[in-house]
Amino acid sequence: MLTNRQIVIFKTIVDEFTRTAEPVGSKTLMSLLDFPCSSATIRNEMAVLEAEGLLEKTHTSSGRIPSSAGYRYYVENLMEKKLDEGVKNSLQKVFKERHYSLEEIVKKSCDILSDMTNLTSVVLGPDSKCQRLQHVQLIPITERSAVAIFVTDHGHTENKTFQFDEEVSLEDIQNCCTILNEKLSGTPIVNVVERMQEIQPLLEAHITRHEMLFQAFVNAFVRFASDNVYYSGQSNMLYQPEFADIEKLKQLMRMLEDSSVWRQLANHEGDLMVRIGDEGDNKVMHMNNVAVIASKFRLNESEEGQLMIVGPTRMQYNRVVALMEYMSKVIEEMYQDEFGDK
Repeated sequence: MLTNRQIVIFKTIVDEFTRTAEPVGSKTLMSLLDFPCSSATIRNEMAVLEAEGLLEKTHTSSGRIPSSAGYRYYVENLMEKKLDEGVKNSLQKVFKERHYSLEEIVKKSCDILSDMTNLTSVVLGPDSKCQRLQHVQLIPITERSAVAIFVTDHGHTENKTFQFDEEVSLEDIQNCCTILNEKLSGTPIVNVVERMQEIQPLLEAHITRHEMLFQAFVNAFVRFASDNVYYSGQSNMLYQPEFADIEKLKQLMRMLEDSSVWRQLANHEGDLMVRIGDEGDNKVMHMNNVAVIASKFRLNESEEGQLMIVGPTRMQYNRVVALMEYMSKVIEEMYQDEFGDK
């Protein structure tokens, strides 16, 4: 059980190290504490906090830094979530500027999170298993390329660009879209590829370049059903002193690019998860100086997505957690406004 003085000293060390990324010594603490305390007393209290596993020494300084266990203690016992009204108003204003598709809401949220935290954001969009294809449109760009637009019954819009090995006529493109809309509208996304196999003879009978168009659409739908992880702000990690070591940075980038990591991290109980370092039995991240905060947003009884922030364990947990929880509410409200009646 920590004393009030130890709690204040510990919280001050966390706040100062979060701000500066420099180990905190007793002389620095003397100037930061709002009560008189000798350097010797502070050193004794820091030794107690270190013995409790909340602080640790670095090899390059006599100061202390919070340990992973220390950050966990801070998050669970001392953190005071705070988000000023100006930030809330700015977020509301951004999303009220115009109507967004579900995909745009998710991507916009991803960008906003990385911009406002100067960290990396990862957003897992809602699982497409519950969605049905509503409409397909194929727009020619050149004689050998086109953009396909897929729209689901939940307002999810996805764009895929096709590059063809040979020229494809406008008539073939129009016929293909007509057949797909007639035969696939209302089909669950996960069943679209199977249904396309069934209508392949119909495409063959009415479309000259049927093989090329068929394969392009199959590939696109496979990606559509699986690609629901968005990233923003990866370059922000370049400016974090924890990743000045090029090998650590490479390891972090490999982790960021592995979508399976984020899907595993998404399997947590409750609406909020704070994973600090490589803690717990499920050692997904394999990095002890990285923290991930995740917040769920629910669109309906069967669909949910997740906002995630990735950064060094030295992050402003109180602000980041408050921001993510608020963003989750904004996404839910936006979705209900746009698609709640559908």
